[in-house]
Amino acid sequence: MKITNIETIVVRIPRSAAAGSSGFGGKAWATIDTLLVRVDTDEGITGWGEAFGYNIIPATRVTIDEVIAPLVIGRDASQIEPMMAELHHKLHIFGRSGPAIFGLGGIDIALWDIAGKRAGMPVHQLLGGTAHKDLPAYASLMPYGDPKRVADVVGRTLEEGYEYVKLHETTTPATRAARDAAPDVKLMLDTNCPWTLREASRMAIELEECNLFWLEEPIWPPENYAGLAHLRTISGIPLAAGENATTVMQFEQMFEAGAVDVAQPSPTKVGGITELRKVATLAAAHNVTVVPHTPYFGPGFLAGLNVSSTLARETPIEWLYTGMTTTLYGDAIEPKNGRVTVPTGPGLGIDPDPKVIAEFRDKA
Repeated sequence: MKITNIETIVVRIPRSAAAGSSGFGGKAWATIDTLLVRVDTDEGITGWGEAFGYNIIPATRVTIDEVIAPLVIGRDASQIEPMMAELHHKLHIFGRSGPAIFGLGGIDIALWDIAGKRAGMPVHQLLGGTAHKDLPAYASLMPYGDPKRVADVVGRTLEEGYEYVKLHETTTPATRAARDAAPDVKLMLDTNCPWTLREASRMAIELEECNLFWLEEPIWPPENYAGLAHLRTISGIPLAAGENATTVMQFEQMFEAGAVDVAQPSPTKVGGITELRKVATLAAAHNVTVVPHTPYFGPGFLAGLNVSSTLARETPIEWLYTGMTTTLYGDAIEPKNGRVTVPTGPGLGIDPDPKVIAEFRDKA
């Protein structure tokens, strides 16, 4: 089964006016942008992947189109593991983090989609079988800053049935406002690496009253695993990290340092399902919980959901709470009463809606 074509497609789905225009990476997001990777084969089977992403889409897209695709077209789509190993070696001189790894992840996810479709079973069955028919979702909020706004949005998530909520804030007042609005919710705080170790140590003491389910990426830089390990020994708050780790080796270093309670490999950043399952195995050996980083609305989310459903322990799945006007899959993967159903169709479980792609495809 040979790969005959690889196409990158950018989809920009608007957010509702009520959602505002907050965002990450120094840019306000009026739309949620997804980089789809379509892989076609000579057997007529098409796989869908997703490569990271958001503000860096132009760089990832051109890397796939001009660097990776020529190395992949004509190859056997069923040889995922050896092909990915070869490509990681071949492309490592262009960086072990960034567009090359992101692009490989998008293609890898598409190849797993093809493998499942060819076998007539969902990816989670190829990975050994699902332990969970559905999983709790955590509402991963946009950054707001204003405590009142935070409390209002948290209140809305409770009305929608969420039992897990994650903030993207960096202040105690905003975090406290969320806790006051939701005394019983499992509350996480993702700070996106703002503090020195000394600052993080002080903030961890302040935040103890908020009874956090986990504190995520509190230290700059994100690869300061020794700093995270030290903070973990002096704080009673479980620590989470890993969305910025893009290789299995980085996760091994993280685990060996004793840096985290929760590991968060991102399917679209770490190299797709092939690498994600290696991280999950490694984490199990170190007694670290895996909760994939999945703030996506395409195959990247489905990749994390398929892998998470195979893990023995039920863990929450990240759902970016953005106020999108639609999704690539209608309401099939949207949380209902705070839970996401694991699709059972072949491959990733469901294909993107061609009508949604046609309507919101970036024509540039």
